Amino acid sequence: MLSPIARATLLAFASLPLVVHAQSAEPASSSSATDATAASAANVADAANLTSTDASGNLLSPIVVTAQRGPQALRDAIPQTTRFDQQDIADTTATDLPGLLQLAPGAQISRTGGPGSTTSLFLRGASSTQSLLLIDGVRVDSVSLGSAQLAQIPLDQVDHVEVVNGNVSALYGSGAIGGVVQVFTKDGGDHPPRFNFSVGYGSYRTQTQTAGVNGALDQDGRTTFNISLARTKDDGFSSLNPLEAPNANPNANGNLNESISASLRHKFTDRWDAGVSYFQSNNDNSYDNAYGEPTDLNNLYSKVRQVSVFANGKLTDWWTTHVTLAEGDDRSVSNTNGIYNGRFDTDNRQYTWQNDFALAANQKLQLGYEHLDQTLDSDTFAAPDRHVDSVFAGYSARFGRNQFQANVRRDQYSDFGGANSYYLGYGFDITSRWKVTASYSDAFRAPSFDDLYYPISGNPSIQPERSHSVEAGLQYATDALGVMRLNAFQTRYTNLIDYVQTIPGIYLAENVGRAKVQGLEGSWSGHVGKTDVRATVTLQNPVDLDNGTDLVRRARRFGSFAMNRSIGGWRVGGEWIVSGPRTDSTGNLGGYGIVNLSARYNVTKAWYVSAQIDNLFNKDYETAYSYNSPRRGAYVTLGWQQQ
Repeated sequence: MLSPIARATLLAFASLPLVVHAQSAEPASSSSATDATAASAANVADAANLTSTDASGNLLSPIVVTAQRGPQALRDAIPQTTRFDQQDIADTTATDLPGLLQLAPGAQISRTGGPGSTTSLFLRGASSTQSLLLIDGVRVDSVSLGSAQLAQIPLDQVDHVEVVNGNVSALYGSGAIGGVVQVFTKDGGDHPPRFNFSVGYGSYRTQTQTAGVNGALDQDGRTTFNISLARTKDDGFSSLNPLEAPNANPNANGNLNESISASLRHKFTDRWDAGVSYFQSNNDNSYDNAYGEPTDLNNLYSKVRQVSVFANGKLTDWWTTHVTLAEGDDRSVSNTNGIYNGRFDTDNRQYTWQNDFALAANQKLQLGYEHLDQTLDSDTFAAPDRHVDSVFAGYSARFGRNQFQANVRRDQYSDFGGANSYYLGYGFDITSRWKVTASYSDAFRAPSFDDLYYPISGNPSIQPERSHSVEAGLQYATDALGVMRLNAFQTRYTNLIDYVQTIPGIYLAENVGRAKVQGLEGSWSGHVGKTDVRATVTLQNPVDLDNGTDLVRRARRFGSFAMNRSIGGWRVGGEWIVSGPRTDSTGNLGGYGIVNLSARYNVTKAWYVSAQIDNLFNKDYETAYSYNSPRRGAYVTLGWQQQ
């Protein structure tokens, strides 16, 4: 039975359309976000305009590309989809991708310390290995762990982010059980080159510097480019609580991150364009070890890198093709007291050919092929290279008030065999504002190299984890309100990979686990007058069916609320992030509520100063048992943007 707070929250979401129904329709505010890079796995070249408009040119809805591997209005997406544009990124107090994702529906973040520390994403109750991260359409996950280093994605390099909740393996393959997070790095614009820079300072002796330039290299705007550099350094705080981990070093654990993104794109004709994109983030993180000595000094050196070359062409009026050659890398090297411990280096080489066919008005067929080579270079254990050949097909259509989406995919792996996945979605427009959706889907996660080959615990005979999901949604969308949605979902997991004790002290990977997550998920991204508002609430029941307990680090109730408003030369706002209690493998985690405030003042058209206060009420909380989280902090930034 829902608690009074939960019932009140759902009632508030349900009554919002009535509150704003009397508002006159006014254009939604748009950001200055540049075009999405064509390096995405979807045909982003067709999404040159990031908002859809009606016949009168009024703004209707942002454009997203991840939910069906092609451009569509946000309000038309059948899967639950969230888009964070440049204005959202500028408004948030977050500095990295995990901080931003806390504002997405269904997303929970767990950290083992401050910036740069190991971070896990639980999307709709799925584990950190069951949600997929793409950078410009390219995988960057560690093939050893089976997940990506989310904390190494600084928002200084990001143009916008899309989050799709639920099973979408039929579009992207392994790991897309909880959903997909796609990061689009900054791109150039159709204007003369413009420079920008910023410097900042704050609590924990945090220092930030950014610099960049973007624009067009010719008067026609056919060749565009972007170069962006960023550096962040902090002295940090002790990651582990000495009362819960007495063997940990109580010293402060600092972090240094240096990143770069670059892109170059040329439009040959109105039908053809091509380009290259590059992203790299280097990180040096000091961390604590609960099982070491109190004097130990531990460091993890990591790197996330993506480079891709792409081409998009319209072969006929009804046939568009997209080709991408890319590599996504994950590097990790650790040492203790200056002594080398080991390294894990992953290379993901990805080749994608996607074709979109316009069959008739409002009907599209999609056919594609993808090849993925994954290699691990480590001095801890050896593993054979993995090769994956995939074919995928999709069909989307609208007939009057009826909307359909169907996707199927076959992934053939060199190490364990094949896996099929599918997605079936339906939408019905009750009115021009109200819409209902329903979907049924099947997804999988391929075993990681640790699962298969790690010494003693690895098991080469295990099979992929599987999941089946059913979902129903109700959506209300207007120009004045934005997009508000309520989803009910259920996901059943089978063949989960658990480590089973075979003899005392020896554990072996086996397909023995089962789990179920049921939930309600509410989201709203829109406006109240001239105030931008974003709100989420999730009520879920994440259960391990083998022992009847909650899945670790997943709260049953959590949500967020953010609002921002421009007043003259000022932009002011705040965030409230709240979570109920959770269990962890070694202890219980209490609930918490965090308030962050931000303000920016445009001194001139080019110069600005911004400030923020994180954890305003100095809340002491943990998202992983025994690991500290940042206390109250204040930060200020001075910046310049060429006009």
